[in-house]
Amino acid sequence: MAFKVVANRIAESISLKEVRLQFSYQLLFSDSDELFFQIGTNQFVYIFQYGMVSFFNMTEGEIDVITQSIAPYCYEYTNDFVSDEIELLIQPNTLDVTFDKIILPELNSEMIRLVMLNTTQSVALNWYSQLTEELLKDTTTHTIYLEEKGKLNISGAKLKRYIGRILNIKNKISVNLYIFDSPEITSEQEHLNKLNLGLKWSFDLKDRYQVINQQLEIIKENLDLFKDIMHHRESSKLEWIIIILILVEVVDLFILKLIN
Repeated sequence: MAFKVVANRIAESISLKEVRLQFSYQLLFSDSDELFFQIGTNQFVYIFQYGMVSFFNMTEGEIDVITQSIAPYCYEYTNDFVSDEIELLIQPNTLDVTFDKIILPELNSEMIRLVMLNTTQSVALNWYSQLTEELLKDTTTHTIYLEEKGKLNISGAKLKRYIGRILNIKNKISVNLYIFDSPEITSEQEHLNKLNLGLKWSFDLKDRYQVINQQLEIIKENLDLFKDIMHHRESSKLEWIIIILILVEVVDLFILKLIN
């Protein structure tokens, strides 16, 4: 039997409290960041606080219905989904993870939850990678201008917004992604731990996380340099203002002496 897991980023965040109150589906797992529902026979939906939703064995129409039912409880909902999907096969006595498909020995809800979790983490990394690449591109534009003109073409307010955005991305990645952690249940059952490790390897989660983190560090180093240059420029301006004020005062005293 073949099934499909689809994961979409639909919003900046989702109010899980509101979703839990409104959904009448069977809730299989929940905590402050996740809700895992069984929607129908062999159909599951996994909802994450950080704006991600994963679907198992559902048609496009069914996915759209569920998504629209979640939309009212979203912050910054978007129709421009960042999305990914993977094929899941059921073969007795077989547990295997490859780059393009996953083979499970049975339709086990905990195994399916792990597949949906890691697929979602992969999509989240895609989203953060897009944000980071945009920031790196913008920062490179300013460094090229600095190289060619010997000065910056960025305001202090914009620089502060850049720094704030980078810090927010780093915080969100740290809080929302479990790249180096595993669900508690994987420590209790060996086959779940094997599946979880295989999924992290298949989606290349750790290496992709490291790339994003390195890019953010490069951007932050550049912005710190911009900040130092800007601080030096402002200090120089202040020094000139003080010098001019002193000169004005000296001239004023000289004129007063001449008058008297």
